[in-house]
Amino acid sequence: MNNPGQMDFVLAERRRIQIEYERRQRDVSPDRYAAWQPASRFMIEERRRKALAMLSEAKIVLTDSSPCLEVGVGTHGWLSELSAWGVQESNLNGIDLDPARVLKARELFPQADLRIGDAVELPWHAERFSLVIASTLFTSILDGKVRKLIASEIERVLAPGGALVFYDFCFDNPRNPNVRGIGRSELRNLFPKLSGRIRSVTLAPPLTRLLAPRSLRLATLLSGIPLLRTHLLAVLIKSDHQ
Repeated sequence: MNNPGQMDFVLAERRRIQIEYERRQRDVSPDRYAAWQPASRFMIEERRRKALAMLSEAKIVLTDSSPCLEVGVGTHGWLSELSAWGVQESNLNGIDLDPARVLKARELFPQADLRIGDAVELPWHAERFSLVIASTLFTSILDGKVRKLIASEIERVLAPGGALVFYDFCFDNPRNPNVRGIGRSELRNLFPKLSGRIRSVTLAPPLTRLLAPRSLRLATLLSGIPLLRTHLLAVLIKSDHQ
């Protein structure tokens, strides 16, 4: 980035996010979102199933040699899903601002290319990836200009005919001012060169945490009610003709 004004707002947003990482590490129990929790398992299995169905509908076929990237990989993000879908570990790539998260992910996926860095400047060349995943990433970014820069970078590194899998919540959380929901219209505006399907998914997490340990059947039933869903899942394709 050569524009000093641009650098100022990017640095400010980066620092705000790093402070929020530190707060979550200090204040939020790691057990709350652990994969072994019934609610977490319920939400992960649903998103995996529906993402696979949407990729199939879009005729996106992943092979063991498909290069894949997760932006905002966290500890391991969707890398486990990608591995389960048959992608070789050496074709898994990821980036995150938080060094501790990346170091932990490297322990779990030592052959993957996992980097510490800011997604406003992805360190990969254009049209590199068959699949890019952005999961619970954009709602942690409050600055609209930074959101747009990251979206442009995702479009840049996505290969023609490749897919973006997007998963995030679409409502503001009144108890957490450090996140901001992202709706369908903003999602479309962030990725004007991509097209595809957007679905509402995921039973509201407070309900899921209440019901999943007691009745998966009831949680599944209620997740079929659109008004109780809080997230968007999208598979957006980059045209071959760009």
